[in-house]
Amino acid sequence: MNICRVKGTVVSTTKAEKINGLKLLLVKPIDLETFEEKGSLVVAIDTVDAGEGEIVMTVGGSSSRQTAITENKPCDQSIIAVIDSIDLEGKRIFEKHT
Repeated sequence: MNICRVKGTVVSTTKAEKINGLKLLLVKPIDLETFEEKGSLVVAIDTVDAGEGEIVMTVGGSSSRQTAITENKPCDQSIIAVIDSIDLEGKRIFEKHT
């Protein structure tokens, strides 16, 4: 599992039939020690109605196909949670502002 920030959307009018109707988002991993973005952008299937700027939990590989939305789909990365808060070593390092 990874913690990422949603950076944008991907729109594709022509795609594999099995992913028609699925929302595709661009996410970038976050280093939990510094809470800075790191690494490359990744396309993920959104299973929880996440939005741009939100902090999310993602899973990759075969785990990404274990949701009701992604089961038996050609998927290598899924967003499985929108994060409300993160506590690390007794300190709150992130809290979602509503």
